[in-house]
Amino acid sequence: MESVAAPGSPLARIIDASLQRAGGWLPFDRFMALALYAPGLGYYAHASRKFGHMPASGSDFVTAPELTPLFGRALAVQVAEALEKTGTDEVWEFGAGSGALALQLLDTLGERIARYRIVDLSGSLRARQQETLAAHAGRVEWLGELPEKMRGVVVGNEVLDAMPVQLLARVGGQWFERGVVAAAVVGAASGWAWEDRPTLLRPPVDIEGDHDYLTEIHPQAEAFVATLADRLTQGVAFFIDYGFPESEYYHPQRHMGTVMCHQGHRADGDPLADVGAKDITAHVDFTGIALAAQDAGLAVLGYASQGRFLINCGLLSLSDAATVQQRALAGHLVHEHEMGELFKVIALAAGAPWEPLGFAEGDRSHTL
Repeated sequence: MESVAAPGSPLARIIDASLQRAGGWLPFDRFMALALYAPGLGYYAHASRKFGHMPASGSDFVTAPELTPLFGRALAVQVAEALEKTGTDEVWEFGAGSGALALQLLDTLGERIARYRIVDLSGSLRARQQETLAAHAGRVEWLGELPEKMRGVVVGNEVLDAMPVQLLARVGGQWFERGVVAAAVVGAASGWAWEDRPTLLRPPVDIEGDHDYLTEIHPQAEAFVATLADRLTQGVAFFIDYGFPESEYYHPQRHMGTVMCHQGHRADGDPLADVGAKDITAHVDFTGIALAAQDAGLAVLGYASQGRFLINCGLLSLSDAATVQQRALAGHLVHEHEMGELFKVIALAAGAPWEPLGFAEGDRSHTL
């Protein structure tokens, strides 16, 4: 897909106007928010396919529910237990993508879910979700924002990684916030370029060494978790995403940061190119998420690799009854060199703590 932020395009004009209002410099989190969520123009706000198995479909990446329905069936085992333990009958999904996970949970759990509520900012994705979930239309509801109060089981697969991050760069021993300027400011022909400005912001831990270092901080994801804590009166939230605990995230050797873009099933590290035509993500600092949750009154029920979590939820026995192809695809979900180790699952509860089966073995909460 050609960049929707080519010079003079509507998205480019929005970004340039924001730059002008900000005095010519935008912190990266504000640029990322426009690139992904500008109404009708940002990556998640227009009608490109995004989710799919192969580039030939016009998609940019595949997530676990699109890879195999066994993902949703295994997660449904945990969701069913959570509904019972919390005494609730509603499921809330943030950023439901194509609707594949919602379909898998609804198909598997049936009437145990009285109401399935999807909170999604993308109108174009909502239309696709409605098509996918047509058979369950009577039980699905869409919201554009969090309600004041909510009860039930919350799921979010690859949601936290798409929340805008701030970039911090240590250069020559000094800390800067990395932002975006018009390319003309640095002598380039068109588009945008990086510019660092001195800042008092710091990563949550000291970075050993004196080498140059680029990383991210996650105030928006942490604020989202705090807001969720304020609204969730009874229930539990399961977030599945790629990331690390703080000690790994801010390791001295991880000096190039984790911001990554995805387009046509290829990854690149330049969020200033093809803006609006590709996804922009950053890995999740799960320690920051856990601390934000605890500070807001939620309990951390568990933290584990996706592979261990899904195995605890019975993925292997579900695979035994599947086709050879589906068993092979399920392997991608749990193998350590694929999604099994890079992706993690964290559970956050409102109400009395309990022990979810997904963390019965391999719980790593002590590493957060």
